[in-house]
Amino acid sequence: MLPKISYPIHELTVPSTKEKFMFRPFLVKEEKLLLMAKTSDDPSEILRAIKQVVNNCCLDEKFDVDDIAIFDIEYLFIRIRAFSINNIASVSYRDNEDNEIYTFDIDLNSIEVQFPEGVDAIIKINDSSGIVMKYPRAQIFDDQEYFNSGENAFYELVIRSMHQIYHDEDVYDLATLNREEIENFLDNLDVATYQKIVKFMESTPKLYYKIEYKNKNGTERKIELRSLADFFTLG
Repeated sequence: MLPKISYPIHELTVPSTKEKFMFRPFLVKEEKLLLMAKTSDDPSEILRAIKQVVNNCCLDEKFDVDDIAIFDIEYLFIRIRAFSINNIASVSYRDNEDNEIYTFDIDLNSIEVQFPEGVDAIIKINDSSGIVMKYPRAQIFDDQEYFNSGENAFYELVIRSMHQIYHDEDVYDLATLNREEIENFLDNLDVATYQKIVKFMESTPKLYYKIEYKNKNGTERKIELRSLADFFTLG
């Protein structure tokens, strides 16, 4: 009988909830998932592969990959990648002043999630009514209706990010309402309230890493990395 291989176990913290879970490294089967997603040339396939890999690597039964925020998934994926393969990733950028290409080594363990200040998840409509928002969840990676929504993608994301509606003492969970009720409610909001929702959506926490360097002209330069694609290419 072939030997059973043991793996080092790492504790990682979910940025949005501060909950701690145990994770194992990528295995060959996870690498295959990522490679297949990359060769499909479909962004939604890549996102689903990331979600599946994070879920596979978590060893805690209480971990619900569908219920954590998208930026949580990205952060966890990067940290798992760091202890599975290499915590150093190389990125290259062309400087738009001297037109030279610069390559930088990034320590993936130094990447943080940046939370914007002054952003309220409770959107008040008036003194007695409002909407409780939540950051877009990873379950959206499996939502083909969202990915096929085209020009309505932002509107669809708003609907999926509304958690509750309250009026006085009454609280309505969006999961208990039908689509027509939600759309009718959203379409009849005043513009000022909708702009508050837009601000919340645009202020979603993001991965963050800053590169500082001096180009060949002697100019001090700064590059801020804020998305998973900024750090490395999958596969």
